[in-house]
Amino acid sequence: MDKLWAPWRVKYVTEMIGKTKGCVFCNMLKERKDKKNLIVVRTKHSFTVLNLFPYNNGHLLVLPKRHVADLSKLTEDETLDLFRLLNYSKGLLDKTLKPAGYNVGMNLGRAAGAGFPGHLHIHIVPRWKGDSNFMPVIGATKVISQSLQILYEKLSRQHAHTPRH
Repeated sequence: MDKLWAPWRVKYVTEMIGKTKGCVFCNMLKERKDKKNLIVVRTKHSFTVLNLFPYNNGHLLVLPKRHVADLSKLTEDETLDLFRLLNYSKGLLDKTLKPAGYNVGMNLGRAAGAGFPGHLHIHIVPRWKGDSNFMPVIGATKVISQSLQILYEKLSRQHAHTPRH
């Protein structure tokens, strides 16, 4: 069986949970400092943010604004808005980074790997042929080819020129 090892993630999960009072995602929304918090898009019920500790360049999180842990807790309007924003955000990545594919998914509950199990979020991870190489295996280092700030600026520019759903 192949295994996906992500040892750099433990620092993210343990430090962020330990240092943050309340929900990190809800705190981002309340601050209303989208550039600082790397919030790329807000809709009526949802928002998209760059992952601070990405698996790959362009790793986005799409979340409901309301603090809920499970899909079953969302209203129909929230569910529709969340999945429309997921599709829209993927489109921004298509136009900005032109990846060859994506991993899209959710970890529901701590046992499933959710670092923040109280606030539902969907991961969008762009993928390119050959993006997994020897660095994580041999060097225990993940190479991310672009800074979060530069990527935020590119996605924000693309968002400004893309019709919304």
